[in-house]
Amino acid sequence: MQNVFIINGGQHFAHSGGAFNKTLVEWDMTFFTQENEFKVQTTDINESYDLLTEVEKFVWADLVIYHTPVWWFGLPHKFKEYLDTVFTAGHRKGIYYSDGRKKENPEINYGTGGTLTGKKYMLTTTWNAPETAFTLPGEFFNETSVDDGVMFGFHRMNAFTGMEKINGFHFHDLEKNAVPERVENYRLQYLEHLQQHIVAVIHE
Repeated sequence: MQNVFIINGGQHFAHSGGAFNKTLVEWDMTFFTQENEFKVQTTDINESYDLLTEVEKFVWADLVIYHTPVWWFGLPHKFKEYLDTVFTAGHRKGIYYSDGRKKENPEINYGTGGTLTGKKYMLTTTWNAPETAFTLPGEFFNETSVDDGVMFGFHRMNAFTGMEKINGFHFHDLEKNAVPERVENYRLQYLEHLQQHIVAVIHE
C-alpha cells in the first residue's frame, strides 16, 4: 500500500479561480482510487489547516504530489505561506532535523538534515506561457526548462527535506489556448504519466 498526499496550491485570487488545479486533483483522485494499492490524503491551501496535521501528512506520505500555478515566475503567495509555515513546524517533527552541517566542519554537508528520506515527490505546474517559450532559441526563457529555471529552488527545497524527485508534468498555454480538446489531451497525457512514473515504478 502506498500513501499519496496531494496538495492543491492553486490560489483563489483576482482573475484566477484555481479551477484547473482543482481539476488536476480530481483527475488524481479518480486515478488513485481506482488502484487498490493507494491511500490518499489531500490539502487545498485555500482552506484552513492545522500546521501539525499538515506535518503529519508529509510524514505519512510515500509520495507527495504538488499542483501549483506559476504566478510572476514563482509560487502563489498562499502556497508559499503554506510551505513556509508547515515546513518550519516540521522542524524536528519529521520534515527536517537541521541543515545537516556540523560545527566542527561547517563548510560541508549543507542540505543533508532532512528526515523525509525514502519518500518521493512530484511537481505539476500550470502556465499561461506556451511550451515553446522554454524551448525555442530567442524565446523568453532562454531555452531553460521549467525544472532547471523557474522551479529550481522548489526542487532544492524538497531535496533539503530528504525527498527524491520523480518526473513531473507541466501544463502550458492555459489562458489563450485552453480549448476543450487541448484540456482533454492533457488529461490523457497526465494519466499516462501517472501510470508510467508512479504505478509502473512501484511494481518494479
